[in-house]
Amino acid sequence: MATSSPIKSRPLANFHPTVWGYHFLSYTPQLTEITSQEKVEVDELKETIMKMLVETPDNSTQKLMLIDAMQRLGVAYHFDNEIETSIQNIFDTTMSQLQSGSENDDNLYVVSLRFRLLRQQGHYITSDVFKQFTEQDGKFKETVTNDVQGLLSLYEASHLRVRDEEILEEALTFTTTHLESIVSDLSNNVEVTEALSQPIRKTLPRVGARKYISTYQNDDAHNDLLLKFAKLDFNVLQKLHQRELSELTRWWKDLDFANKCPYARDRLVEGYFWILGVYFEPKYSRARKMMTKVLQIGSFFDDTFDAYATFDELVPFNDAIQRWDANASDSVPPYLKPAYQALLDIYGEMEQVLAKECKLDRVYYAKYEMKKLVRAYFKEAQWLNDANYIPKYEEHMENSLVSAGYMMAITTCLVGMEEFIPKETFEWLMNEPLIVRASSLIARAMDDIVGHEAEQQRGHVASGIECYMKEYGASKQEAYAKYHKEVVNGWKDINKELLRPTEVPMFALERGLNFARVIDTLYKEEDGYTNSKGKLKNMINSLLVEPVKI
Repeated sequence: MATSSPIKSRPLANFHPTVWGYHFLSYTPQLTEITSQEKVEVDELKETIMKMLVETPDNSTQKLMLIDAMQRLGVAYHFDNEIETSIQNIFDTTMSQLQSGSENDDNLYVVSLRFRLLRQQGHYITSDVFKQFTEQDGKFKETVTNDVQGLLSLYEASHLRVRDEEILEEALTFTTTHLESIVSDLSNNVEVTEALSQPIRKTLPRVGARKYISTYQNDDAHNDLLLKFAKLDFNVLQKLHQRELSELTRWWKDLDFANKCPYARDRLVEGYFWILGVYFEPKYSRARKMMTKVLQIGSFFDDTFDAYATFDELVPFNDAIQRWDANASDSVPPYLKPAYQALLDIYGEMEQVLAKECKLDRVYYAKYEMKKLVRAYFKEAQWLNDANYIPKYEEHMENSLVSAGYMMAITTCLVGMEEFIPKETFEWLMNEPLIVRASSLIARAMDDIVGHEAEQQRGHVASGIECYMKEYGASKQEAYAKYHKEVVNGWKDINKELLRPTEVPMFALERGLNFARVIDTLYKEEDGYTNSKGKLKNMINSLLVEPVKI
């Protein structure tokens, strides 16, 4: 392979500086203290709601609506076991009714809601339950178009489909068409507009909760106690998240990467938001802090390989990371030494913490995935260095599924979790199972669609889109269509992998789902992480700065 001369111009990307600076340093532990009054109020409301949940009959529409509201308001994590039991009972009853042919609910809203709640919990219920709403030719009956609530419920349910569920494909097309045609007439129906831009299945739990609190409040049938509990709980969690972000900002400031390596994206707060999308619950505080640090160093490596370092600098840098040894630092280019040290420190800190809990083996898997990610970055640098070699589409795809970063992220995010995770789960993830590949594919495809043109302008390895166009003589629109189809199928595969019986614990699989949700949130029309002055700034503001008015 030809080597480039060290004086070759650097492919600078000129990323905009941080939007947040050190804003979150001001959220000191004193400022984010949860008052004893808040604690008492939250505990009392929790008791009342628990009682309400347990006493509402499982097979009533009220129970379905209550669970749905709790999930969408972001408070279901307080009642995991009770909800799990209720949904299991609802599933058992529904299955026995279907088998005996006595399932006679003809309310589209209820049938769709039940279907969605069961599938969300990992229970496979057949999509044939919707046949009663279709004509002989498989099209949905025109009579249901007058039922806006039913249409919306069916639309949401259709996003839990797996491959080859024709009736749900039809349901998605049918409901989307009708909801889009009526949305202009529904002067105040924010819910329909929100759903069309992002269905519940693809919505990040915290972002969804913040929005749904307002929607739910405007619903005349809302439960006052549940609404108050959701608001209080949101604010209590927000204080915890602010405190974590304050600690992380201190760490990031001390590293001083913004000054030492100004070429890279300075996105600590955005990175924390990303990880908050993966898990927001209090019990994952440690995991969140660990994972945010890993994401920051991964993002830094991405920019170093992609938008700054010369090939001659990357060879020893990649070697040092593969060796993962403090002595390897001598061979690293001087300006990259602080980053190499930071890498060793982040994982060294993980080892110290986890050694006390006999969970040291987890860090082995985390390092393995980080090395693999860096090798994928290096492979792209080799392609670019080799007289702009354009790989075949399949060869490119295999590498770019790794360089998307999600194989590393889905494994590493489990490292700091408190739960017992068997070694087999990590081994399983190492073998790139379907859910990991699907989530990685969604990340890669959505990122390429919004980012490939800007990258090509600065001298960047060909993206999968360019490879596809070159190899198949396809137009840009055809390449986009191919990628959109991959994303749609990726979601179906994620849905399938979350159906019981699952190969590994459900809480591990749900991280793959949440990572895909983050991508759908950040990369739909633009690269919201790189260009973080727009909608992402507003989302961070609503989740981490502005409390909910009680």
